[in-house]
Amino acid sequence: MGRIITIGREFGSGGRELGRRLAEELHIEYYDREILGQIAKHTSLAEEYIRNVVEHQPHNLLPITIGRSFAYVENYAFKQAQSVYQAQSEIIREMAAKSDCVIIGRCADYILRNEKPFRIFVYADLESRVRRSMDRRTDQEQITEKQMKKQIRDMDKNRARYYEFYTGLKWGDKSNYDLCVNTTDTVIRDIVPALAKMLG
Repeated sequence: MGRIITIGREFGSGGRELGRRLAEELHIEYYDREILGQIAKHTSLAEEYIRNVVEHQPHNLLPITIGRSFAYVENYAFKQAQSVYQAQSEIIREMAAKSDCVIIGRCADYILRNEKPFRIFVYADLESRVRRSMDRRTDQEQITEKQMKKQIRDMDKNRARYYEFYTGLKWGDKSNYDLCVNTTDTVIRDIVPALAKMLG
């Protein structure tokens, strides 16, 4: 197993850009949305459905408490979500085994824990994330700052619940990562060379 870098990130923090630029700087593979396409091939599920499963909380997968007993929800959605996570785990392991790489999100740090990846978490203050997210939008996608703040909070909440459901660990907790990078008011491309030198 070669060099593996996993990147968890708050929504709008620039973690995806940091990962892509870091992979380019280190001349290694970069995996992000490609994983969703591979899951779709493995499971015959639509890519948009898979994205919804991966990016939203699996609250409907949790047991329902009735009095002092537990009635487990064994339904179609539960089985589909489990099959998506299983396929995701297999694909991430295959990708990491093929070559040195940077993998964005999708519990890769946990899935590959036996391979000892270098685990990065990217975060920033809310105002910086709002600015970065709104700058990326086209004229057709313009939303208010208030709407963007809500979207950021909702995405972070969903990512945290998904991560914590499958790993049992707290998303964003510094003790679960090797390096936490604060990108508040930072130009991502300016900090990548130093990161690459440290990891090179």
